[in-house]
Amino acid sequence: MSTLSSNLLYAAFFIYLIATFFFGGTIRDKGKGKSRVAGNIGITITIIGFLTQLGYFITRWIASQHAPVSNLFEYTTFFGMMLIFAFIILYFIYRVDLLGLFALPIALLIIAFASMFPTEISPLVPSLQSHWLYIHVTTASLGQGILSVSFVAGLVFLIRQVDQTKRSKHTSWLEFVIYVLFATIAFIMVTSIFGAMEYEAKFQAPVNGQQVEVTYGVPAIAGPADGEVISEGAMGPLFEAPAWMRGQDAAKKLNTFLWSLFGGLVIYGLVRLILRKRVAAAIQPLLKKLNPELVDEVSYRAVAIGFPVFTLGAIIFASIWAQQAWDRFWGWDPKEVWALITFFFYAAYLHLRLSRGWHGLRSAWLAVGGFGIIMFNLIAVNLVISGLHSYA
Repeated sequence: MSTLSSNLLYAAFFIYLIATFFFGGTIRDKGKGKSRVAGNIGITITIIGFLTQLGYFITRWIASQHAPVSNLFEYTTFFGMMLIFAFIILYFIYRVDLLGLFALPIALLIIAFASMFPTEISPLVPSLQSHWLYIHVTTASLGQGILSVSFVAGLVFLIRQVDQTKRSKHTSWLEFVIYVLFATIAFIMVTSIFGAMEYEAKFQAPVNGQQVEVTYGVPAIAGPADGEVISEGAMGPLFEAPAWMRGQDAAKKLNTFLWSLFGGLVIYGLVRLILRKRVAAAIQPLLKKLNPELVDEVSYRAVAIGFPVFTLGAIIFASIWAQQAWDRFWGWDPKEVWALITFFFYAAYLHLRLSRGWHGLRSAWLAVGGFGIIMFNLIAVNLVISGLHSYA
């Protein structure tokens, strides 16, 4: 059953990829009717991919005998599936074909990112053996998936509307957002390539007064402080991580982060070399026929729907489960704090949108910033900051 589950996930990934190309076909002249056909085929294939990924979710649930949202691999793949689900719902409300050309690649990146974590099925730890696991986590993830569509629409709006004829803070920040997406691609590529090569570099290093062995999965740019290479043939680091970076895996995480940054720079530089202009400037002419007011409305509507769903799952249901598991509704755990920050951010977004008239560029930048908070919560809070949710 676990093999079937994995095959369904792989199939869904490639189905989404095929659907992306059909949404790309919607760039054609609307008058010829070909883009409408391409859009219809694209959304049909997307629905097939979603049903395939839903099959993965169900078969993995049967194989594990618990809701498959208990570790980072399972949660991140479910998050990607919820983004697709939210896109499908909003697509049928607004019929913005080009949204799929951006939404599906973001979902593909999230699913590919999930594959970097251990995929083995493991029994639930005692603290997770509760029906609140799937009530809290699935609702929170659904809310984040809907909010992520706001980011997609906001990014499309910015690429469509920011004046690319002159350099400004808008063009610079927009290119930075695109670079971050390239850095994510680089992270996936680097870890996948060296993982396929079964690369290992082992270090002996002092951590908290004890000598421990640290294993790197990619070549060391930053080695452990006062560490020594003990693997035969492994390259030594270019420099050592700062001594204040404590924890057995701190230097290894810094090393992976640096690989992502440098890899992202390489990919971004190659793309800029090919395009001979800013990436957003190259994409902008393809979005000329897009109605910016409609995309702005999609971004706002995604927040209006996703915010109460996220609040229900990540704040209310989470507090109820915390009371049952830890005998308190709130404890300022890092995950709880960042869920609260996300809540206040989107509450401020709605306030500024409805009361202060923040539309257009300002609203789009808020949508992009909100997604940044969501991803920080997913990546940094889960992988770097220690807390009660570290078992994820």
